[in-house]
Amino acid sequence: MSKKNMYGLLIIALLAVVIAVAAFQLSSGIPSTPSSLTPHSIVTTFKENPQTSRAFTWQTANPDAATVLQIAPGSGITDFDRDVVLTFEGTTTPIDTGNGTVQGAHKVFATNLTPGTRYTYRVGNGENEGWSQPAEFETEAKHTTAFTFINVTDSQGVTDADFQLWGKTLNQAFATFPDAKFIVHNGDLTEDPEDERSWQSFFSHAQTWLASYPLMPATGNHEEIDGNADRFLAHFNLPENGSDSVKPGTSYSFDYGPAHFVFLKTESKVKKQTEWLRADLAATKQPWIIVAMHHGPYGGNQKESLLDKWVPLFDEFGVDLVLQGHNHEFEVLSTPKQPNRRGWKRHRICRHECCRQQMEQKEGRSVLPSRPSTKRKADVCRYSNRGKHPHVCSFCG
Repeated sequence: MSKKNMYGLLIIALLAVVIAVAAFQLSSGIPSTPSSLTPHSIVTTFKENPQTSRAFTWQTANPDAATVLQIAPGSGITDFDRDVVLTFEGTTTPIDTGNGTVQGAHKVFATNLTPGTRYTYRVGNGENEGWSQPAEFETEAKHTTAFTFINVTDSQGVTDADFQLWGKTLNQAFATFPDAKFIVHNGDLTEDPEDERSWQSFFSHAQTWLASYPLMPATGNHEEIDGNADRFLAHFNLPENGSDSVKPGTSYSFDYGPAHFVFLKTESKVKKQTEWLRADLAATKQPWIIVAMHHGPYGGNQKESLLDKWVPLFDEFGVDLVLQGHNHEFEVLSTPKQPNRRGWKRHRICRHECCRQQMEQKEGRSVLPSRPSTKRKADVCRYSNRGKHPHVCSFCG
């Protein structure tokens, strides 16, 4: 065989390998290395009023790329060269991702949108070769009285395979609740916030949802390490109305429909956030109050400072639901109710027969007694014997 033919066969073999690798990456969901201008890790969030605004964040391999967002009313839009297109410019921040690599973190905020409207958008550097594929989102409608949101926690993957499970979880969640309006994440999105490959996997396997449905995260112990949450915050454009004692985006609140959502940072400065929490809860006029945070005041790995500082405020202002993560378990706690300022209050002692007969004393942790002698399938009692805790009984709750 001549050298010319041998070289030709070698080139064909190399091309076959490249095509096979690319096909494997596409089929497995492994994010391929983007070009320097290609937006990736796109996520939308609320920042101010969900009826009239929306925030966006994405990353590029080029730390100097411009930050441009184009929005057009309607679904399925592909032509962005029209008079109705809104253009917004944002900021680009260089992020050191290690090993001498610096990428761009892009954030932009769209305002003056129309409530209850579906929009198509794209993000990029404003040039033809630098745009993302179009995606869609919808603003909150006026006078929303009921809505659904999805709650997740501790996706916390390391490998790309870990985040395939995260993506499948969201697929199933939206298949079950197709009308969900946004996602609340209770923290620990990835294992290591300094590992940019994990962030790319986190976003890529859920890109269908995260580009269209706001992802509102709480700060967990895998977002803030040694008091530093910068890499986590580089990936999200979040409300900045939280406590002055913490970095903007690690505590915040917003309203959606009849609900007021409060996000708290449990990793540090609990005491300093308490004053802001009291003022925030006192100011809301919404009939429902929902709190999201990472560590919890109850359950396996509970935090005493939250019991001391925040739980009394939850009781005083009638917080309806507290969402937490960290413990990697599913637990539902309900409480008996008595009227207070907002209508309900926890009992400090549960007098139901099942609690009196089956309460077990185990110092320092919550326990689940044996099932009461009842045919009601879901009726089990949870309690903790710490003096500060209420007993929790699903019979009474």
